[in-house]
Amino acid sequence: MAVAAVTAELKVLLALLRGQPRAGSHAERLEAFYAPQAGRYDAFRERLLHGRGELVADLIVAQAVPPGGHLVELGAGTGRNLLFFGDRLAALARIDAVDLCPSLVSEARQRTAAMANVQIHEADACRWQPEAPVDTVYLAYSLTMIPDWRAAIDNAIAMLKPGGHLGVVDFYVSAPEPAPGLVRHSPFARAFWPRWFRHDGVHLEPERLAYLRQSLPDHCLTEAMAPVPYLPGLRVPYYRFVGRRDN
Repeated sequence: MAVAAVTAELKVLLALLRGQPRAGSHAERLEAFYAPQAGRYDAFRERLLHGRGELVADLIVAQAVPPGGHLVELGAGTGRNLLFFGDRLAALARIDAVDLCPSLVSEARQRTAAMANVQIHEADACRWQPEAPVDTVYLAYSLTMIPDWRAAIDNAIAMLKPGGHLGVVDFYVSAPEPAPGLVRHSPFARAFWPRWFRHDGVHLEPERLAYLRQSLPDHCLTEAMAPVPYLPGLRVPYYRFVGRRDN
């Protein structure tokens, strides 16, 4: 790894060690946390945020991304996740990417400057709404960082057309006694991972996934485990969810 890359990596690690500030609004806390690491944000998280490409594949299999369609990402960060759609992006009529952190929004605007059908919005995922209902909404590792996550889920579903799809990929831990058919994580995982991530403003509980399943009963769910940088031998639980709005 080159010296510049090592230096940038250390900046990210330092930001993670410091954690997300406790004071200020949600937008202010996000900016204080992400501004120092925005330039290295994607490179570090390529090794941490697993399943994003697979979520896009799930949406494609579900025929949730039709040519000429309208796609929304809530908590879009730097816009990196849009690249998982590849050539399908150019076939969409419109893509809206929404994030509350100014530094990450700036990175997203630079990344998508040549994409005429992409609009970047510095806005709250709990409140932003498009002008008309959309085909697909997705959140990739952002739901665990939204304090009013129920409002974010409700808002995402509200902007879908009948038959539209909501996709989510994120970290989580299971309930001590999960619903039949779901994975039950060990007591260590259920205690360790929420404490580990909470320091950086990421909240892992079973309630988010339960609310998604309750809100969109017509869904597909994949539960998996992934390695974590600098924690050899440990694997963090994550899930992929694709739900369909019936009406």
